[in-house]
Amino acid sequence: MQSPPSDADQRRNIKPVICYPVDGLPRRDLLLYAKALEGAEKIGETLVPARDARMFTVPAGHFFRMSCPEGPQVGDLNLWNADDITERFYTGKTRALHGTHVTTGESLWSSFPMLRPMATVTTDTLGWYGIDPFGGSVHDVIGTRCDPYTGNLLSGTHYHHCCHSNLTRALADHLDVALKEAEPHVHDVLNVFMCTGFTRDTGQYFMKASPVRQGDYLELFAEIDLLGALSACPGGDCSSEHSSDEAQCHPLLVEVFKPAVGALDGWEPPQPNGYDGTHGR
Repeated sequence: MQSPPSDADQRRNIKPVICYPVDGLPRRDLLLYAKALEGAEKIGETLVPARDARMFTVPAGHFFRMSCPEGPQVGDLNLWNADDITERFYTGKTRALHGTHVTTGESLWSSFPMLRPMATVTTDTLGWYGIDPFGGSVHDVIGTRCDPYTGNLLSGTHYHHCCHSNLTRALADHLDVALKEAEPHVHDVLNVFMCTGFTRDTGQYFMKASPVRQGDYLELFAEIDLLGALSACPGGDCSSEHSSDEAQCHPLLVEVFKPAVGALDGWEPPQPNGYDGTHGR
């Protein structure tokens, strides 16, 4: 390692600048959403088995709630535009706009060229957790998803119930296509309930036992028609192992709620991004 220069401390102490100030973002009307939820009717539910994934749909203007009906469990969420799966959840831009973890009032943004809110977090019963002394927080958009390729790279294993494979199988079955056709549409996830961060000394991605308990949930409002896939991670609450048949795992539950007629008067789905697409030509 090279010796630090004479002005090393001066360079380190330069104040950071927020890359994307969010004051100019379109505001979602959380009060309207809360009132709409009060009289909403449950219209469907999907139980996601442990170490597997399931698909679900949520019409624009509806709510969906993800919870742990039996015990602590983390989940990996993919979202697509239900009418065009090339528009999908963009974790990188969501992270750049809102931070490494999301909570109430923040949106999940879609990929280019649409770049619009797909869903907005309306209730997070783990919002109290904040950032712990290790730098960990809940519901991250920094981890990619456990996958068989990294497992094979690091340990030579061929584990098939990791979240990437679970999501791939679920999407292939839903679209009635081959795995190889579905797999490119599986993308980086919202790690629901997962408690993660980066170590202060080495900057490595870490996980720790999720604080989620039976009865906790993360609820979102669908800004556009959504196709979703949720995997109940084979790491369980991620307190010990990431992809394993040994970790204790539990199912996850997705419930969909329809607001009463007129409850969302004044709300409109967000339009695609207004950039003209000419890229300087």
